[in-house]
Amino acid sequence: MSFFSRLFRKPEAELQRLVEEIEINLSNNYKSVAHAARVKLGERNEELYSLGLINEEKYKFFRRKYETYTESMKNYHH
Repeated sequence: MSFFSRLFRKPEAELQRLVEEIEINLSNNYKSVAHAARVKLGERNEELYSLGLINEEKYKFFRRKYETYTESMKNYHH
């Protein structure tokens, strides 16, 4: 995916897709894939906020999601 195509997608939708990916993978017991999506959620949330593509409210919303998944997945071993 090119930089420009990523830039012009709706950022909240991208983050929401990552949340859905985590949920689906957790429900199917694909812990390592869910963990990778969790890491990407945290990274993309920080990146989109630093670029000014999401506001502080959305940033905090997805940050809380990331922290919740981090806490719930802390005992998962790959």
